[in-house]
Amino acid sequence: MGVSVFTDYLIDAIGISRIELSLAYMIGTVASSFLLTWAGKMYDEYGARIVGVVVSVFLGFILLLFSRVDQIIIALGGSGQSTVYTAVAISTLVILFFMLRFAGQGVLTMVSRNMMMKWFIRKRGFVNGISAVFVSFGFAIAPVSFNHFIEEFSWKGAYLIMAACIAILFSLFVFLFFRDNPEDLGMTPDGEITVHTDKDVIVKAFKQFTLKEARHTYSFWLFSLPMAVYALYFTGFTFHLVSIFENVGLNKEMALSVFVPMSFVSVFISFAGGWISDKIKLKYLLYAITIGQVIALFSLGHLDNGIFYYGFIIGNGVCSGLYSVLMAVTWPRFYGRNHLGRISGQVMAIIVFASAFGPVFFSFSNRTFGGYQFAFYIVMVISAVLFLLSFKAENPQIKFRNQTQS
Repeated sequence: MGVSVFTDYLIDAIGISRIELSLAYMIGTVASSFLLTWAGKMYDEYGARIVGVVVSVFLGFILLLFSRVDQIIIALGGSGQSTVYTAVAISTLVILFFMLRFAGQGVLTMVSRNMMMKWFIRKRGFVNGISAVFVSFGFAIAPVSFNHFIEEFSWKGAYLIMAACIAILFSLFVFLFFRDNPEDLGMTPDGEITVHTDKDVIVKAFKQFTLKEARHTYSFWLFSLPMAVYALYFTGFTFHLVSIFENVGLNKEMALSVFVPMSFVSVFISFAGGWISDKIKLKYLLYAITIGQVIALFSLGHLDNGIFYYGFIIGNGVCSGLYSVLMAVTWPRFYGRNHLGRISGQVMAIIVFASAFGPVFFSFSNRTFGGYQFAFYIVMVISAVLFLLSFKAENPQIKFRNQTQS
């Protein structure tokens, strides 16, 4: 969300093409994905408070560097549009995108989500639904807010404002309020440590899976891949947001305004999905998110038709809402809390890795076929296949419940 609003400003200020910026984003994001499993290990060892403070300060520093990225490139590669300058520009952006994706969407997201999931078991989905309301509104207002900052203070000033808020204010918030395990404070999740099932739905793990064991289960991939596909297409969409709308004759204001109604759908779905996830098998939500992807992508392919503009809002709102639910609830329910950092870190690595290819794939589609429809339809077919496979997505804990009962 943050990158998309700055895309055109970075292209103009640095003097590179859209596909070159997309390539730098892809390489930096792919590189960051390889460190996220290690970051999950650090979370398991040092906890949410320490890791959260360090990463918040680091993220603020990265945004500070982004505010001076054009000057850094000139200092390293000189001015002009020479091959050397372009190579230095792309290399610099690769490093900055690597740090940005690793710290922001990677580690800080993982730390915040995992900490909350450790404090609840029976009401895990409901609590995540409450959290998702704020997350969804945050995502929705981010493009509009950042665009307002840019118009008021320039794109560099906007980066500086965010750097100060995160490095100073948010790191202080993390230090004061983040706590890792309720057991460390003499408490238990939900005040309940004995019940494993609630209305025949497994809510507490019978077995604590290691990362290696989790990767060998079918459901690990069936839940990871749809989330990765969502990250791929939505990152590509937001990265080329203005261009996608301009290609079908819609202006920038209409492009940015899509996030507000979409947030209302997302908030409702995330809250309702979180509440109901405590009562049903998670594979039913997996059906819904893959169907939402198909609707959203088909609608993007026909965006010039008014009804499909709203089709995208509804389809992607469903995806966004259920993404926040499944990303939080699935892993502790399926694999336990003991290795949650490593397992969720691996999942985030897969998602971030996939998201890296969204912008460059969309750029390729636009350059080669004169539009983004080719990319939309390819990803839509993948989502449809994942929907069919999702009927096999069962909780790995079922067989251990059966063993306990037998």
